[in-house]
Amino acid sequence: MVSLARKLIASRNPSPISLESQEALQPFIPFSRLEETKLLESHLVSLLDNCSSLIQIKQVHAHVIRKGLDQCCYVLAKLLRMLTKINVPMDPYPRLVFHQVEYGNPFLWTALIRGYSIQGPLEEAVHLYNAMRREDISPVSFTLTALFKGCSDELELNLGRQIHCHGIKLGGFCKDMFVHNTLIDMYVKCGWLDCGRKVFDEMYERDVISWTSLIVAYSKAGDMAAAVELFERLPVKDLVAWTAMVSGCAQNGKPREALEFFHRMQSAGVDTDALTLVKVISACAQLGAAKYANWARDVAEGYGFGPANHVMVGSALIDMYSKCGNVEEAYKVFEKMREKNVFSYSSMIIGFAMHGCANAALDLFEEMVKTEVKPNKVTFIGVLMACTHAGLVERGRDLFDRMEKHYGVEPSIEHYACMIDLLGRAGQLEEAVELIKAMPMEPNSGVWGALLGACRIHGNPEIAEVAGHRLFELEPDSIGNYVLLANTYASAGRWEDVLEVRKLIKQKLLRKDPSRSWIEGKEGVIHEFYAGDMTHPNSKEVKEALEDLVGRLKSYGYEPNLSSVPYDLSEEHKRRILLTHSEKLALAYGLLITDTGSAIRIMKNLRICEDCHSFMCGASQITGREIIVRDNKRFHHFRNGVCSCGNFW
Repeated sequence: MVSLARKLIASRNPSPISLESQEALQPFIPFSRLEETKLLESHLVSLLDNCSSLIQIKQVHAHVIRKGLDQCCYVLAKLLRMLTKINVPMDPYPRLVFHQVEYGNPFLWTALIRGYSIQGPLEEAVHLYNAMRREDISPVSFTLTALFKGCSDELELNLGRQIHCHGIKLGGFCKDMFVHNTLIDMYVKCGWLDCGRKVFDEMYERDVISWTSLIVAYSKAGDMAAAVELFERLPVKDLVAWTAMVSGCAQNGKPREALEFFHRMQSAGVDTDALTLVKVISACAQLGAAKYANWARDVAEGYGFGPANHVMVGSALIDMYSKCGNVEEAYKVFEKMREKNVFSYSSMIIGFAMHGCANAALDLFEEMVKTEVKPNKVTFIGVLMACTHAGLVERGRDLFDRMEKHYGVEPSIEHYACMIDLLGRAGQLEEAVELIKAMPMEPNSGVWGALLGACRIHGNPEIAEVAGHRLFELEPDSIGNYVLLANTYASAGRWEDVLEVRKLIKQKLLRKDPSRSWIEGKEGVIHEFYAGDMTHPNSKEVKEALEDLVGRLKSYGYEPNLSSVPYDLSEEHKRRILLTHSEKLALAYGLLITDTGSAIRIMKNLRICEDCHSFMCGASQITGREIIVRDNKRFHHFRNGVCSCGNFW
């Protein structure tokens, strides 16, 4: 890349032109003729603005030449911008148009610089800028913004900083809001958020774009405190700013805060759009509560964005209902949609997959490929997930082999992670290891994590050790990897290795997320339960209900799975720990507050353990209830003593 430190040229003083020479260069034009020329120029610019093809632009260009306007920078700058808009290469046609003008003005130069900044190479845009300065032509704000935009697209931070410095030396841009907004965008995209904030803080005047671009940047960086601080200072909050806050909260795992901002937006009288509603629906999906799911749908339909007529909102609702444990309602939404695209099909396929409805997911995929809708990489993640959750190894292999040959979708690292998960859960650990070795890219934490999880299921500490240490390199501060390896060692009775892993956890000052489960009570109130925590206001009733349920289960042959406690403790101590697992407490509370015969829906932040899984199976049989548990991997539907996962999770 060209170094501006060497290449940027300072202005030189032009040679003086005599009055006689100026008069010779500028012949007298009657006012009426001048007015006629201006009208013609405006007409030609309007014609160019309506062009959509190269042939049309060339026709207008011919008219420009015939009317004697081949030196008119105003018209030709517009012509160059339109050529850029329809992606005509800058060389040769636009470049020839430019060079035929004897005295180009800053806007004509900027039009060509902008073309190269957008299309590349960016180096040529810098060469042109240097040539412009050698001609003693001063840049305008659009010149700098075009170069900043090129730097942000190419992530050329050093070049962008040099242009920034040069703009300061030139002067005249310190109060230009448009230039500063583009500068903020460049620094943010190049990962220098602090510099973007410094530019923002030094601006004389700001508009909503200045504020919103930084709010979005802080949200993407996970710094919601800074995003909220800026938002609250924003003088006039429009739809874009409100949407940025709703989206930022949803993306950073703060669904309740996202809904609070949406309620404030409604109270402020700001009309919503489909994009904002999709973010609201995403927040409701994270909460996983039926109350919020139905409310979100009512809000969407109230604003005229019902799923039947709006494919983006419909796809989001499918995803939401699936994540709220109601895949049946998700499918009803899907069926009502008049228009279906790859996102709606993919959302429904993934919904079926996470609920263990593998056949439904695969049938829908076969239905999809018979339509004009082509599957994409997300679709294949969905069908491979369906195969994984049902143990359909051969079907998964076939789909993985066909995705590029038949559908033109190149397997990404996410698809390889799905295949490792599929093979590993099916107990084919050696084949999974061979597939990792054959991958055309470096395996990431998703791939090694899938292998480690499979080793935990099938009790293979040797391969788990390899996967675990790779994960320690890739994610040194992710405590879940350490816990999973320690649990694998514990299952194999390798207690010394367990202690070594736990020492590492202490040395790194890592803290495990406490196991928690939550359940929706009356009027949509969410009740949370933590493992071993009996501080809920109804703990006494919960304990009694749980003890009664355990007694009834034991009469049916239930025995606690003590291997689910990865600690070297007495059997009695392990039994006490298992009895107060968070999902068991949530189930007992659900039995107390829900109507007889109704389904009980429980959400959990971690994977359900083997003991709780068998406990839920037995509970569904003796209570006659459907129990739906969403853990961090999938949904389990327990009915009449059987789980939808077929004990394959």
